Amino acid sequence: METIIIKTESSKAKALKQFLKAFGVDFTVEKPEKSPYDPDFVQKIKQGSESVKKGNAVVYDERLRKELFGV
Repeated sequence: METIIIKTESSKAKALKQFLKAFGVDFTVEKPEKSPYDPDFVQKIKQGSESVKKGNAVVYDERLRKELFGV
């Protein structure tokens, strides 16, 4: 017996499972490991990214630098 490890996107996994079943191949599916990031942190980053896409951002340029620091 041989072991083959296939890593693929979930959209392709369904087709691969059907293929393996059609050939009578035994297989197991392992769930990916839990993300090492705090879910609250990930949510805040996603919200910030969406906010920037909507135009809610400040561009740090020479004018703003002078306004903030007087330099």
